[in-house]
Amino acid sequence: MAFEGGLGDIMKQAQQMQEKVQSMQDELANTEVKGESGAGLVTIIMTGRHDVKRVEIDDSLFKETKDVMEDLIASAMNDAVRRVEANQKEKMSNLTGGIPMPPGFKLPF
Repeated sequence: MAFEGGLGDIMKQAQQMQEKVQSMQDELANTEVKGESGAGLVTIIMTGRHDVKRVEIDDSLFKETKDVMEDLIASAMNDAVRRVEANQKEKMSNLTGGIPMPPGFKLPF
């Protein structure tokens, strides 16, 4: 019987962990980050799902060439993506108690 209780406890803990992970994933998906380039001349607001919610371009950039604007927008997008990923990594680290997960490891299982 002790084995059954132990297994039951493990299953309960696994279910609780899965619920925590799902809750965190929902929270992360709805979290917004701000990516910037050109010292804030271009700003991208992105969700944890990598959906772009808003693009802000300072009026002074409209005097620049198309190439300059494209580069700044791409840089701001990349900055936003890096911030989303850093936020997700930090939150996952908090959930796992700092235990590093193997590369490519996805929760829930």
